[in-house]
Amino acid sequence: MRRIVLALALLPLDASALTLNCGAVFDAAGARWLGAHSITIKDGKISQVSPGAARGGIDHTDAACLPGFIDLHTHISNESSGPNSYSEGFRLNPGDYALRAAANARKTLAAGFTTIRDLGESAGASIALRRAIDQGIAVGPRIVTSGKSIATTGGHADPTNGRSSSLPNRPGPADGVINGPDDAAEAVRYRYKEGADLIKITATGGVLSYAKNGLNPQFTQEEANAIVAAAKDYGMAVAAHAHGKEGIRRAIEAGVTTIEHGSFMDEELFPLMKQRGTWYVPTLMAGWWVAGKADEPGYYPPMVAAKAKAIGPMIEGTFRKAHAAGVKIAFGTDTGVSPHGMNAKEFKLMVDAGMSATTALQSATYNASQVLGMADTLGQIKENYVADIVVLRADVQRDITATEKPLAVYQAGKRYE
Repeated sequence: MRRIVLALALLPLDASALTLNCGAVFDAAGARWLGAHSITIKDGKISQVSPGAARGGIDHTDAACLPGFIDLHTHISNESSGPNSYSEGFRLNPGDYALRAAANARKTLAAGFTTIRDLGESAGASIALRRAIDQGIAVGPRIVTSGKSIATTGGHADPTNGRSSSLPNRPGPADGVINGPDDAAEAVRYRYKEGADLIKITATGGVLSYAKNGLNPQFTQEEANAIVAAAKDYGMAVAAHAHGKEGIRRAIEAGVTTIEHGSFMDEELFPLMKQRGTWYVPTLMAGWWVAGKADEPGYYPPMVAAKAKAIGPMIEGTFRKAHAAGVKIAFGTDTGVSPHGMNAKEFKLMVDAGMSATTALQSATYNASQVLGMADTLGQIKENYVADIVVLRADVQRDITATEKPLAVYQAGKRYE
């Protein structure tokens, strides 16, 4: 309850210039801790980073300062809520999704996440919210959004799955559903027209969709190639939701930027990912959440619960193997499957699965900024970078769960509390 109150009360405290005195600073590029530093901020950017404390600065000398966290896989307008999730599409209007997205954005910023990538949304809410935040109308993280995910007929992001045949159930490229390379290019162009920043495809079946198979490949190689080629024409990266091995392989071969979830990736695919420069966004929290809810009576339909029990637990093992193999890993949670505001729990899951705490923190800062193509402005506490800073208890250096309760959050130099 306390976290909800904090999120709803989130207000910016304006300051055109300020200095933070930090007891420790996280060097995100080097994945290491530095000693006490002062950080001078002017007009939303970091103007100077100096060892020691500056006179008259804001006192965070008993705390640690890190770059604002970046979550590369969220669904800001949605949240899994058991049986209701499967009926809301018939009841909610665009305004409902927009208001939910705005509330979820506040929780996300309060949790220390100053930038998110939204991968699949409802009713254009993430695009509208991105504009509102950019214009100062709403409060929330910086949003990079794919808008509507692109699927194939009956695929994981086909919005008509499970509907009665008496209802409209033949969506096309404008709705994000394609069949064939020409449709694929058209769907990308619709996302561009709507204002999306990148493309998200559902390269395989999924866990929470009302469809039987969660693993099968759902795009032909030609369809996947056409999507990536069209996206490239518009300067858009492609993120691929993918659980099953063959769908993952096709997505990598097509040239996607990230593989999301990657549940059944294995040692045969890791060399291909490294060769193609493909990033892995593991979303351990999604696997943990759905596996935990699968046995809760009525939370998921039986068909979905069966997939959750079979696929959810696989992600941790895949993460361990991918990390050991040297695959590039960036931070993402699939929040919306789990409740908004819990995003930082992913750090603990990553550490429990064998990643060092500093590497996990690097995945949500420096690495994530590279995935976004924003590594020259975000993801580091460095001169001329955007002043996105999260302040945590000093013992975060020993206890990664300190990420779950920020002491202060600064976004572009404004403190939110």
